[in-house]
Amino acid sequence: MESLILRNYRESDAAAVSELFRQVYGDHYVQSDVYLPCLISQNHAKKRWHSLVAVEGERIRGHATLYRQSEASYDAELALSAVHPDTRGQNIATRLGEQLLTHAQALGCRSVSIKQVTHHTYTQRMAISLGFHNTGLLPDYVRSPFGCKKPESIVVGVRAIDGYQRPLPDQVWPASCRPLMERLTAVFGIGANAGRWRGASVQVEQHGDRHEMLLEKLDPELLNQLRSLPGHWLISIRLQLSRQFAVDLHSLNAIGFVFTGLAPAQDNQGGWLALFHRGFRPRRLALHCAYMQDLHAQTQRQFSVRDLSPV
Repeated sequence: MESLILRNYRESDAAAVSELFRQVYGDHYVQSDVYLPCLISQNHAKKRWHSLVAVEGERIRGHATLYRQSEASYDAELALSAVHPDTRGQNIATRLGEQLLTHAQALGCRSVSIKQVTHHTYTQRMAISLGFHNTGLLPDYVRSPFGCKKPESIVVGVRAIDGYQRPLPDQVWPASCRPLMERLTAVFGIGANAGRWRGASVQVEQHGDRHEMLLEKLDPELLNQLRSLPGHWLISIRLQLSRQFAVDLHSLNAIGFVFTGLAPAQDNQGGWLALFHRGFRPRRLALHCAYMQDLHAQTQRQFSVRDLSPV
């Protein structure tokens, strides 16, 4: 048996990497770029992707990427992990992740995030072993990469790169989320101010049936507009975390949104975004992290999609 080595991605690897994703995920992977070798090459040429591959002889058997929105970004995501079924059990994904986290430091990144699937616990256990701390839950976030009819819920993990912190605002946290928030302040520190905001104060995108909103702050007028949105809409809000969090939590709970943790703000903003969701399917999840399991239990107790039956 030929030994398996890890090495940097080469331009000539694009077609083999695309084929690896087809072998692992079939036609179900959520990032369409992996099905077009020209886009794989383009993302590397523009330095948005920094990939490592696991090679056995001439065959690529594993892949993972550091994804950055731009070459100048201080934040990266450990993503696009795929390991061929014939080589599982060798901790290939973990080994690729370890080397990419070292590479993130060399690139000048200040933090790395990871999106962990909930279809199984392997990715969640790997993230913990790599030093990530779970910060939030994204219910029904993407179509399942495993061919399931139910969309995949995602656990967000964050790891600060050595020497940097991403502090949370100093405040007394509401009782309903105090254990998680005190845990995150213990890990990431406490600061006086939110991060710098970039772009419009209200940004909206639609992904499938879900409306994603990025909000700098809440005010009474915006809150009234959110209240008036169609009741059947599935809405995800990412709201800049500030010292007004307790008021924001109460206001959004009152109009049908449930809090599901935090995600790091991107594009060199620093700081955090508070996650709120309205509308998702009732389901059972067995999560590796007790904090995330509690968040999931809260969503199931409080809100569900009224006009969607489980599929």
